[in-house]
Parts: sequence; C-alpha cells; structure tokens
Amino acid sequence: MADLFDSTATAAAAKPSAQRPLADRLRPQALTDVIGQAHVLADTGPLGAMVAAGQLSSLILWGPPGVGKTTIARLLADLTDLHFVQISAIFTGVAELKKLFEQARHRQGNGTGTLLFVDEIHRFNKSQQDGFLPYMEDGTIVLVGATTENPSFELNAALLSRAQVIVLHRLELADLEHLAQRAEGDMGRPLPLTAAARDALLEMADGDGRALLNLIEQVMGWPAGDPMTPDGLATRLMRRAAKYDKSGDEHYNLISALHKSVRGSDPDAALYWMARMFAGGEDPRYLARRLTRMAVEDIGLADTNAQAVCLEAWQTYERLGSPEGELALAQAVIYLALAPKSNAGYVAWKAAQALARKTGSAMPPKHILNAPTGMMKDQGYGAGYAYDHDAEDGFSGQNYFPDGVKRPALYLPLERGFERDLKKRLEFFERLRAKRQGS
Repeated sequence: MADLFDSTATAAAAKPSAQRPLADRLRPQALTDVIGQAHVLADTGPLGAMVAAGQLSSLILWGPPGVGKTTIARLLADLTDLHFVQISAIFTGVAELKKLFEQARHRQGNGTGTLLFVDEIHRFNKSQQDGFLPYMEDGTIVLVGATTENPSFELNAALLSRAQVIVLHRLELADLEHLAQRAEGDMGRPLPLTAAARDALLEMADGDGRALLNLIEQVMGWPAGDPMTPDGLATRLMRRAAKYDKSGDEHYNLISALHKSVRGSDPDAALYWMARMFAGGEDPRYLARRLTRMAVEDIGLADTNAQAVCLEAWQTYERLGSPEGELALAQAVIYLALAPKSNAGYVAWKAAQALARKTGSAMPPKHILNAPTGMMKDQGYGAGYAYDHDAEDGFSGQNYFPDGVKRPALYLPLERGFERDLKKRLEFFERLRAKRQGS
C-alpha cells in the first residue's frame, strides 16, 4: 500500500529506482512524515499518545483508500519494537491464521511481541473475527486491522471491545498539494501542468494519496512539451469514479446528506447530493422511493401536493428512464426543499403507535360498536351512538377512545402551509367537543 513521505534528507539518502513505483519510493519513514492525519498522530492524538507512552494496544484503522493505514501500522511496529506481520483478509484462511498465531506465540516466548496487521479485516466473518480474541487477550498479538467499512456494522462487538477505533480522514487538497511537491522533489522536475490543470489533477485523486502518486507517475512519463491545460489533461487521463458503494457507508452517508438538505430547505445542497448519488451509480428508483418518504415525513400535510409531485416524478422516470427521467426527480427534490415543512403527522403517528402498545387490547367503547345480533344489543353494543350527520355542525363530540383511556392530543398541526387551515379546523372541533361535553 503506497503512502506518504516528507523527509528531504531521507529522499536524498535513497536514490530513486526506475524499477520502484513512485508511491513505494515516497513511503514515509516516520510518523511525522505522514500527511493529513495530524488529528491522531500529533502528541495529543490517540496514536501519538500511545507512542509517547510506549504502550500500543490493538487498533482498528478506519478510513478511505490511500490515506496511510498500512504505513501507519508498519511505523507503529517499528516504534514499539514489535515484529510486523501483514496479511489480507481476502487471501487468508483459518489454517494460515492458526499458523501465524503459533509463530507469534513462539516469538512471544523469546521476548518479542507481534503486531499483526490485517488489511480488509471486515472481510473476515464473525466466527473468524472471534478467533483473534484469545490471542489479543493474552498479549500474543497486537492486532491492527484496516478497513474502509464502518466497523460498527462490519466487526463484531467482542472484537471492537478489545480494540480502539481510529478514524483516518481522506486527504484534503492542501494535503495532496504537499504530496505532489514531494513527488516533484523525488523526480527532480515540476509537473508539466498549468496551475488549473494541476488543480484538476488533485481533484481527480479524490482524497486518495496513492491514486495521486499513480496519476503523477503517468503525467511525468508523457513526452516533454508545453504545460498541459485541464482540457489536455482530461483527454489523456480518465477521471477517477467517485468512491461509492451502493450497499455500504457512502450510500447511507449520501442519502442522509440528501434527506437533511431537503429538510433544511436547501435545494442547491439537495441537488448536489442527489447528483453525487447518480454519479456513483445509485438506482434512481431507490431515490424516487426515498423522496416520497421525505414528502410524507418532513412536509406532510403542510403541502399536500408534495407527495403527488414525488409520485408523478417517479412515474415519469419509469416512463423515460435515464438520463431524461432524472430531471423529473431533480425537480421533485427542488419542490421538496422549498415546500413548507411539518413533521406533525409523523410525530402523531409515532405517538399513536406508542399509545396502542401501551393500551394493549383495550376494547372500543360500546356505543361505537355494531350490534348485528340480539345478544350484542343486550350487551349494550351501539347503545347511545350519535350519528354525526344528524348533529349540529355535523359533529357529535362523542368519545371514540377506549373506556378508561384519557383522550390524548396526538396530532398537533403547525402554523405552516396547508396545516394552518387544518389547525383552525382542529381547534374548531375542539371547541365544539368541549361545548357538547359541557352541555
């Protein structure tokens, strides 16, 4: 795994080799060389504090590709005098794990600890993850796992309870620029790009240091000529697809960002996040379904047209497909973002569900029950029922809740959009109910 390098002295000490990739040549030689992770590597950060204390515990390094997970693990092993062993969960089976544990135990008997670095640790199933536990507990190994997936979803609780999760961040543009300068120093010449093309190259890396170094190596291999413009760069390099796993964290992160942008009445942000999801290959039908959910959850009865707009956009997409139908979904996003918001219906439904669970199997009051048999009439079913259409104002004000259940106020409409009118109607019926019950 390629990572990041910062020491000019170290670069001078090791002459570049044509056979070694640029990313390998620029591998950091000290934790202070690693770019972009100061929040964990500084003296006040969790890893910096561990190194200062000389006590390294098991870790899970969680972050996107190309941010230094493997290199950090290797440097931690060097700093703590642990024997470094690296495996990938993709290629390692149970038999090989047992052999590694036996070797680590033998090493421990000779006074040397083992740092076992497991790349893609989330690829191990739950029972395989359990296999690490006794060796972590008795100090046979210090486990450092690397994952791009959310550990709380992919790793079992027992493993997480024995390891500290360290979150690594994607590299910012300033970090990538620093890395580009290192590469130029190693290769002895500047990138043959205009300032705008250089910015475009950094953006192509999408926060991935290894990807940037690979792109730089390609650019440096082109024939000499005038500095290349962004258009020229685009003709020679394919832009990297944004990292997007339709079943993973990025999927849930982006739909959350879209939903909250709609709720926050920001159509520009909502359009951006939906465009990001489309660019990642998200199923438009999933987006149509989630937009409809937003309409009923966050807009509700404040704008009764919002749900219809979503359903029509959904139907339009089904008829037109991509890319034409995507515009209908985009327009639905704009409508939802700018619509008046109310979650009063959502809150009322949640409260009704809670009340239903609390009251269990309480019967409806007998006066609103039908009495199709004589026995049911004798039991008082239907007795005293007031037919609302015959009442003044078409409203009887009688009780519809079970006997003994205090009447709750579940639906509390807001002074927004169409709910203003519903609030007036509700208040009107509440006044009539009080009048009927008082008379």
